[in-house]
Amino acid sequence: MRILVLEDDPFIASDLQAILEDDGHEVVGVFTSLAETYEHLDDGFDYALLDIDVVGGKSFGVASALAERDIPFAFVSASQPGDLPSSLCRVAFIPKPFEERTILQSISDTYSC
Repeated sequence: MRILVLEDDPFIASDLQAILEDDGHEVVGVFTSLAETYEHLDDGFDYALLDIDVVGGKSFGVASALAERDIPFAFVSASQPGDLPSSLCRVAFIPKPFEERTILQSISDTYSC
């Protein structure tokens, strides 16, 4: 699968990229800011992992844009699930610190029959 990552901590971004690539996924981009991510929303990817608090603010606008495009995604964040706006409260939420299997499970849950 082709996956976009929005994460402004370089160590976490590197971990996510390694987890995804080790599992055979292609990371189409690891972005650190909202502006950068908005520029790549039409790059043809299948899934996204979004930190909530990134350079430029919160990623809720990116999440809404993905939902409008029917691109599945999960939040990977140290924020609390209760911090999500009601329109996004049903989105997968992976708390930091995360486990590798939780990241991969979020992807397989989205694409399983």
